[in-house]
Amino acid sequence: MATKKIVQTDSGIPIKEFYLPSDVTSSEPLGEPGAYPFTRGVYPSMYRSRLWTMRQYAGFGTAKQSNQRYQYLLSQGTTGLSVAFDLPTQMGFDSDHAMSEGEVGKVGVAIDTLADMETLFDGIELQKITTSMTINATAAILLCMYVALAKKQHADLKKISGTIQNDILKEYIARGTYIYPPQQSMRLVTDTFVWCSENLPNWNTISISGYHIREAGSTAVQELAFTLANAKEYVHAAISAGLPVDSFAPRLSFFFNAHNNFFEEVAKFRAARRLWATIMKEEFGAQNPDSMRLRFHAQTGGSTLAAQQIDTNVPRVTLQALAAVLGGCQSLHTNAKDEALALPTEESARLALRTQQVIAFESGVTDTVDPMAGSFYVESLTSDIEQRAKEYLAKIDAMGGSVKAIEQNFFQLEIADSAYKYQRAIDEKEKIIVGVNAYTVSESATEGLLKVDESIREEQITRLKNIKSRRDNKTVTSSLTALKKAAQGKENLLPSMLHSVEAYASIGEISDALRSVWGLYE
Repeated sequence: MATKKIVQTDSGIPIKEFYLPSDVTSSEPLGEPGAYPFTRGVYPSMYRSRLWTMRQYAGFGTAKQSNQRYQYLLSQGTTGLSVAFDLPTQMGFDSDHAMSEGEVGKVGVAIDTLADMETLFDGIELQKITTSMTINATAAILLCMYVALAKKQHADLKKISGTIQNDILKEYIARGTYIYPPQQSMRLVTDTFVWCSENLPNWNTISISGYHIREAGSTAVQELAFTLANAKEYVHAAISAGLPVDSFAPRLSFFFNAHNNFFEEVAKFRAARRLWATIMKEEFGAQNPDSMRLRFHAQTGGSTLAAQQIDTNVPRVTLQALAAVLGGCQSLHTNAKDEALALPTEESARLALRTQQVIAFESGVTDTVDPMAGSFYVESLTSDIEQRAKEYLAKIDAMGGSVKAIEQNFFQLEIADSAYKYQRAIDEKEKIIVGVNAYTVSESATEGLLKVDESIREEQITRLKNIKSRRDNKTVTSSLTALKKAAQGKENLLPSMLHSVEAYASIGEISDALRSVWGLYE
């Protein structure tokens, strides 16, 4: 007799053959969109009054090349910029550093000094666009460069809006682009909170990221739980630094993965809002409703893209993007079909953007708020995900919070175990990936992929040398000395950092100043 197949989500939540009203078990009333606990959306009218920001993630080669891509995407209808930085920039190395060889401009744009930032946004008024920057260990430096450029454009800093990822904890958990020990890294995060609350009030000071946790192999439940655990750690750190919760919490934002399991993803986003609202109100005593609103950017799952039959990635991305929209995202990036093999070409980036536009303007899903509400299945799944995430959060709290859990390798081992199980299911064909372990074809090598030339590094090194020969090096030296002194004490680091940036100190020089005081995390 054949064994009955167990049907479950990717997080291992059993799925019934059909659902009834009795399966909807949440203790929280469903309520209305824009009202606590925000299950149905963070704003009352959602996409009826304003669509999500179509924020395509882009950056490669030199600042000039990336600027050309930004100008193209803006001309094609993207409504927000999202900057990808190369690994040397993320790790605080200049393009001429030995560690940068082979990596300059490869996975993002190379930024060495304020001059590169000026080129990156040439012809783009920062006061008229929102910019998201995926940067963590060097987030404060890149923010200072952005602010310095805004000042050069005579922009009103009170009106500048955008986001820095600035989520260092997930780097220790899943991604690896950390520089300093956790305690010093957390200081950079909270210093940014404080400085922005006084100088850049419309800036999202952090995008607490579950995306990379999911890319590393976590389940949807783990992605949600570990992200909110990190968020709680940042809130605790900010309160310990003397900030009242309602002074900074409204500028917290989140970044989630939109994966393949459609209904689980929709339910994950709805559970995230409800759970975060409850945490902020009950655990941290937030009074301002804006402190309880979980606003999030979503990106379709990079790890789900297949190198085989790359056109098949288009329907994958479409379904993932639709899940993000039905889940109530505030901004969205859709991956291009060729990103399993290379950075996207102009044509594939345009198609990825068009996917969002078709959903927005042709599908009808934006006509009413939270069209999934009241589905017995979706509501049951939302509650299941919320409950499982709560169990993880309780376990992490018992360990002493995210930093302690990181030190005990808890997150890393949980993610590794989930990644192993997921891959084993693919290998044993318990999980079908079209074109990979089923419905395969023989195909020739894909042509027309984007390639970043190795000459980029030499071009960037020459540019950096020219900047160093023209700048006032006495001012650079004195500003870096002041930054070291600030790092040894307790004063906010961003004023000294901004002064260094405006003197055209490089990202490597600024990072080295902090390395000399704080050391490296091994």
